[in-house]
Amino acid sequence: MSTPSLRVGLIGYGLAGATFHAPFISTTPGMRLSAVVTANPDRRALATRDHPDAEVVADAPALWARAADLDLVVVATPNRSHVPLARAALEAGLPVVVDKPLAATSADGQALIDLAAARGLPLTVFQNRRWDSDYRTARRLVADGALGEILRLESRYERWRPTPGTGWREGDDPADAGGLLYDLGSHLIDQALHLLGPATEVYAEVDRRRPGARVDDDVFVALRHAGGARSHLWMSAVAADPGPRLRLLGDRAAFTIHGLDGQESALRAGQMPGSPDWGREDSERWGRLTTDGTSETVPSAPGAYQEFYAGVVAMLRDGAPAPVDPRDAVAGLAVLEAARLSAAERRVIILAS
Repeated sequence: MSTPSLRVGLIGYGLAGATFHAPFISTTPGMRLSAVVTANPDRRALATRDHPDAEVVADAPALWARAADLDLVVVATPNRSHVPLARAALEAGLPVVVDKPLAATSADGQALIDLAAARGLPLTVFQNRRWDSDYRTARRLVADGALGEILRLESRYERWRPTPGTGWREGDDPADAGGLLYDLGSHLIDQALHLLGPATEVYAEVDRRRPGARVDDDVFVALRHAGGARSHLWMSAVAADPGPRLRLLGDRAAFTIHGLDGQESALRAGQMPGSPDWGREDSERWGRLTTDGTSETVPSAPGAYQEFYAGVVAMLRDGAPAPVDPRDAVAGLAVLEAARLSAAERRVIILAS
C-alpha cells in the first residue's frame, strides 16, 4: 500500500507563501497542499487558482478547527506573527515550519523550541539560502579541502533600491523585525555559522542611507568564529554596483563567485520546481578557484530549495533530523541582537561560549 501524502496547511499567501513555499509543498513527493490561510480577497483568488485542490480559509482559527486533518503547518506570514502562529500550531498538536527569522528575539525563538520539545513535536525553520547554488558550491569546496584552512568568508546580498518601500519590512516597530539586518542578514549570518561554526565576537555597522528610510538599509557585520576564521557580511539596498556574491579565502586557495542564485527569479517568473534543469546555473555564472595566481572555473552545484521540504518529509515520516535545526536559528538571532547592540554602542560584542 502507498503511504498517504502529508497534509500541509500553509498560513500566508503573500510573497513567501505563494512564491517560496507553495510551489515546493505542492511538488515534493509525499506532500500535498491541503489548506491555505489568507484573508486578502485577491490572494484568496490566487490561491484558489494556483491550488484548486486546497481549501482556502480566512484565518488561523479556521485552520486549528481542522487540525485533525493536517500533518504539518507552515507559517509564511509577516515576522511579528511567526511566534504566536507557531505557538498556536504546536498547541494544536501540529509540527511546524516557520519562515525565517524564527522570531524577533532569541528568547522568543528558544521559547518555541522549548514548547515543541515539551509537546514532542518537530519544529524547523525555512533557511532556504542554505540550498543556494553559490553556497552549496562553497560548502563542497570546503568539504573537499580545496581551499585549505578557511581564513575569511566575504558574503553579500546587495541590491539597488534607492526609494524605500511601504510594506511592513520598512516599518520601524521592533515587533516587525524589519530592515535588512533581519531580512537579508538572517540568511548571511545563518550561512556563515553553518559553514564556519559558532561566532564568538560580533561587530556591526547598521545605517539608514535612503531619504525617509525608517529602518536599516545598509549594513556590515563582522564575525569571529570559534575556530579562528572571520566572516565579513554586507547587505545593502543602495549598492548600484554589487560586489562579489561570495569570496572565500583559505590558506591554500580562494573561491570567488558573482551574481545571485537563480531560483528566486525563476520562482517569481512562475516557474515550478521539478524540472531536470531546476537550479542549474549557466557556465558563465560559475565561480573561480584561484591558487598561486592560477585561476580555473568551478562548475556550480545546482541550487536545490526542494531539498528543504524533502528533508521535512524525512523528518516527519522517518524521524530524520530537521533540515534546519531550530537551535541554529536561535544562534543566528543571538548574533543579530549582538549586531544591533554593537552598532548602537560602537563596540565589539563578545558572545558567551
